[in-house]
Amino acid sequence: MSQSPAPELFTWEFATDPYPAYAWLREHAPVHRATLPSGVEAWLVTRYGDARQALADQRLSKNPAHHDEPAHAKGKTGIPGERKAELMTHLLNIDPPDHTRLRRLVSKAFTPRRVAEFAPRVQELTDRLIDGFAAKGEADLIHEFAFPLPIYAICDLLGVPREDQDDFRDWAGMMIRHGGGPRGGVARSVKKMRGYLAELIHRKRLEPGDDLISGLIRASDHGEHLTENEAAAMAFILLFAGFETTVNLIGNGVYALLRNPGQRLRLQESLAAGETGLLATGVEELLRYDGPVELATWRFATEPLTLGGQEIRPGDPVLVVLAAADRDPERFAEPDVLDLSRRDNQHLGYGHGIHYCLGAPLARLEGQTALATLLTRLPDLRLGVDPAELRWRGGLIMRGLRTLPVAFTPERS
Repeated sequence: MSQSPAPELFTWEFATDPYPAYAWLREHAPVHRATLPSGVEAWLVTRYGDARQALADQRLSKNPAHHDEPAHAKGKTGIPGERKAELMTHLLNIDPPDHTRLRRLVSKAFTPRRVAEFAPRVQELTDRLIDGFAAKGEADLIHEFAFPLPIYAICDLLGVPREDQDDFRDWAGMMIRHGGGPRGGVARSVKKMRGYLAELIHRKRLEPGDDLISGLIRASDHGEHLTENEAAAMAFILLFAGFETTVNLIGNGVYALLRNPGQRLRLQESLAAGETGLLATGVEELLRYDGPVELATWRFATEPLTLGGQEIRPGDPVLVVLAAADRDPERFAEPDVLDLSRRDNQHLGYGHGIHYCLGAPLARLEGQTALATLLTRLPDLRLGVDPAELRWRGGLIMRGLRTLPVAFTPERS
């Protein structure tokens, strides 16, 4: 039997549903060298076992300095504008021992207890945003709900004053549109955010509060403090990594539930009975099934290594395809089926190893609160357009919808 031809990657059709292409790669070319839309060549890792190994392999560095990049690829592997804005020294770009020191300092400010204490504020924000459209009977859940919720939440957590939060919303909007806004808009937004954070850190040094930025400034390890540059880069990456992932978790999650009415009904019945177990396992399953981060951020080989039978050379970029690994039938029974009560669910949606997502507890809290409140307050929520009309945002790392129009019975005040 002849092998089916290799699928085309990174087209609009692929963005809509990449899972058949990933299934082909897992079977025929599990570690596959591909040319990305930017022109950069990188290895794509698609099987769960290889992905887990790569995420924890210390020979794969996070530091872009290790990229053996040709001139045309210069600077095409990170967040646009971060290099110019001196925001490179954050947890996604560094290795031990610096990573260990920074992560330990940040962990002191970003504790599970702090996240738990934040739960009432997340609920308040969730309700306020739903109040804004509940009487209309229709909404775009991305722009009116999934996008503003994590922005305002992370701003509150960082200690950005309320009167400045709409500026943050605008800058974040530019960053999330990636190629959809004016040319250079992302880099400009990053620069503005960098200037604002530097000023805010300076103010918090003089008048600290009970917020995350004050916590970052206070945190010290054997007398070592974060420099102002490190604190700004840290606040930036918490915002950058912490908001777009949650936008997509909520958007992709609601969309998956609307396409799987049986599962959605089970969850609504469970919430109506006052249970939280199915909500907790359900959010993990939504992260596995169609998670917010399609590819883990860039890694670069520092020495020769073998991965999935392929020889990786020093300087080669490696991209772990979380979306493919999390649908690997070798690891998950019936991986293409959404099962909110799935128990053995060690998905890679938040990564693995020393770069495991620091903000996972906050994302879980926001995801659970958003889904539970939406399904409870707007019980007959349904898609407002044909699924074929929905568009997914272009961009390599994240997976998320541009819009999610919904309809429902208007809430009576």
